[in-house]
Amino acid sequence: MTETKGLSIKAIAAIGLITAVTCILAPFSIPIGPVPISLTNLAIYFGIYVLGWKKGTVSYCVYLLIGLAGVPVFSAFTAGPQKLLGPTGGYLIGFIPMAVIAGLFIEKSGRKALISLLGMILGTAVCYGFGTAWLAVSAHMDFRAALEAGVLPFVAGDLIKMVLAVIIAPQIYNALQRADLI
Repeated sequence: MTETKGLSIKAIAAIGLITAVTCILAPFSIPIGPVPISLTNLAIYFGIYVLGWKKGTVSYCVYLLIGLAGVPVFSAFTAGPQKLLGPTGGYLIGFIPMAVIAGLFIEKSGRKALISLLGMILGTAVCYGFGTAWLAVSAHMDFRAALEAGVLPFVAGDLIKMVLAVIIAPQIYNALQRADLI
């Protein structure tokens, strides 16, 4: 049997499904300042856990392109390049290295809960760095003010999302594997 290169139909369908889940969850947000509370990172944690770091990151990048093309899938049902150039653009870009870092930890550990959680924490910290730097520049804030507006209000909630992902994602992953969907 010859080995095929690229993605299988099943992999493309799985990426599309996780992208759709992200498109559904991410727009729901609570505005609390220049950076809203959203479910985007929770959707990404699920995506990288279920698909692995490569396909999970591709899924997020497809979501990002859908939003940039004008489909209102970003927080508060917004879209377009202005969102990427606005105060939250650094977080949207920061989700890419977050997915890679967290996904590598999840995948390389064999999906062990504590190591997966550590990867999510480290990946999210990198995302916070990108987002805070961009928020400071775009909103003309000093770094401390950007940190106070764009990170500190989110730490507890993001930790809860990570714990939920570590608890729920393995069940989704196992069910999809049993059904031979991933």
